[in-house]
Amino acid sequence: MTGRALVICREAGRTYGRGPAAVVAVHGTNCQVHARDRIAVMGPSGSGKSTLLHLMAGLEQPTSGEMVWPWYADAADPQAWVRARARGIGVVFQSPSLIATLDVAENTGLPLVLAGESADLARARALAALDRVGVADLADRLPDEISGGQAQRVAVARVLASRPRLVLADEPTGRLDRTTGRHVVDVLLAAVDEIGAALVVSTHDPAVGERLPTHWTMRDGRLHLHPDGGTP
Repeated sequence: MTGRALVICREAGRTYGRGPAAVVAVHGTNCQVHARDRIAVMGPSGSGKSTLLHLMAGLEQPTSGEMVWPWYADAADPQAWVRARARGIGVVFQSPSLIATLDVAENTGLPLVLAGESADLARARALAALDRVGVADLADRLPDEISGGQAQRVAVARVLASRPRLVLADEPTGRLDRTTGRHVVDVLLAAVDEIGAALVVSTHDPAVGERLPTHWTMRDGRLHLHPDGGTP
């Protein structure tokens, strides 16, 4: 723990469906992410890692327990929470999910525009973020004109443009070869260090997990914390 809590899970769980067909993706979980934490959530596909990150991001609501974001006191107001989340929490997904008709700079600045910033400010911050991750020269290209590794760097830049307090990266190297994936992790770590954000990365790749000092493990929807930071 390296600073004040940014998100707190209090017996937070997520179940899909009801009755005999119900699937528990995350059992009641207690954990906290603090400012400047560097956490790898390890586990196989289907273990609940993505669902846990989605709960932390506010993209999904817990079906039991609660999620608390201490830095934002009015999280009960849905519209205000969406605006606050756009500024305070950034999510890097496994797929870059770039909009084909927008160029790289427009894709990077889009979350800022949706959060109410002016187009000029959004573009300026997008260009700065693209420069930070080393792809400023791609600003005017369309998504189908760049490689998969470049697209994932753009996805990182899109998050960093908002200068969030917390970055959640869900299997960010899952669709990349090992060399490209290593470069994306390098970029991600350097960028969050520069903006002073906490980072939580879900991954099943030990090579990615070993890059972060704290390891959590998901097994069958249950989170196992390791106080010494390592794996069992």
